[in-house]
Amino acid sequence: MRIAIGSDHRGFDLKQQVMTLLKETGHEYQDFGVFTTDRADYPRIAQAVGKAVATGKFERGILICGTGIGMCIAANKVNGIRAAVAYNAFTACRMRQHNDVNILCLGGENDQKEISEIINNFLTCKFEGGRYQERVEMVKKMETE
Repeated sequence: MRIAIGSDHRGFDLKQQVMTLLKETGHEYQDFGVFTTDRADYPRIAQAVGKAVATGKFERGILICGTGIGMCIAANKVNGIRAAVAYNAFTACRMRQHNDVNILCLGGENDQKEISEIINNFLTCKFEGGRYQERVEMVKKMETE
């Protein structure tokens, strides 16, 4: 799977860890920045990753800031993106199963004891479709209203 990944300065260290996990599990990824711990504005990174996923160049995205919330808000402004914050492995799987989330947002300042499981669930849990597809279509329609 091809993954677009990005962070601001507060997510930089966790991004390095996540890229290692992606490499170890055989996923391709492209780092959209940042490349240092110097102060950075998360909306620019969220927009770049969001557009890369929305256009189909990447199957999924991962965004990391201090809490994951800012990246999530910004990424969801890009048409075609369904981003959500996961704080544990359960929510990482459920976001895929019920909402077909295409961008995982993480908090670099949060407890990271489950990070491997969170990443694994986000990448392997399948969208269940059915009634959930109807709801995803409702959300997509909101982008055009």
